Amino acid sequence: MIHEMFSHRLCNGFLPEIEPQATDIIICVSGNAIMVGGEPEAAEFPRGSQLPSDGTYLYLFSVDGQNVFWSQQEDRELLPGFAYKTLKEIRWELKGPAHYMYLAYTAWHLISWYRDNRFCGRCGHNTHPAAEERALVCDSCGHVIYPRLIPAVVVGIINGDEILMTKYANRDVPFYALVAGFTEIGETLEECVAREVMEETGLKVKNIRYYKSQPWGSVQDLIVGFFCDLDGDPTIHMDRSELKEAVWVQRADIQGQPDDWSLTHHMMMTFKAGKEPA
Repeated sequence: MIHEMFSHRLCNGFLPEIEPQATDIIICVSGNAIMVGGEPEAAEFPRGSQLPSDGTYLYLFSVDGQNVFWSQQEDRELLPGFAYKTLKEIRWELKGPAHYMYLAYTAWHLISWYRDNRFCGRCGHNTHPAAEERALVCDSCGHVIYPRLIPAVVVGIINGDEILMTKYANRDVPFYALVAGFTEIGETLEECVAREVMEETGLKVKNIRYYKSQPWGSVQDLIVGFFCDLDGDPTIHMDRSELKEAVWVQRADIQGQPDDWSLTHHMMMTFKAGKEPA
């Protein structure tokens, strides 16, 4: 999965005093896109030496000891050989390296939080970064805002030697996924699993068991993977506002997604190999 970088290490400690150096990575944004260059499987982001030294930069984290900053000046003029691309475009057009994609997703998570909270939700005044922790503080009322994490589930529904695979409605995605959805207020993760399965497919499930989790910064969520067993009738009653296809697929017939970065793909391949938790 994209966050399992093995030989690479992301450190997300709060170090506000650090200033960008010539070789540090600078994430520049415009709308919902990030400035990126390079070739397929060799994506590149701007470096400190390529941008004005008097700009306003905010430290985000480091990868393999290399610091990553956000340029708070948005809509910068493109550097030669660079373009503004969405995370989806970077993923499918440049395709890596994987640890740079994880860098981009995690940076986008933090940058989205900073951008969305420039003003206090209580009184409407400006906010500023806290001095001692990663938080934003209202200039007027002192309200403290912490980074947002949105819990979501992805579900492998098992019926003997089959797993339920889906395609989302209103998305131009050719490959299969699994049932997934966001956790509601007052709901446990396990309750979310049962509800999402029922809402999207009309199926009842049992033996809900945790598998793995994955941060996925494009929508600021933390995805939690579960396997579960069908409880009763296997007839699918699909919610067509959510899904355009939902089918039972035999282990041997499972085809994964084009890359191995998502928890969804990993769960499908784990089931195909017969290694899902009992």
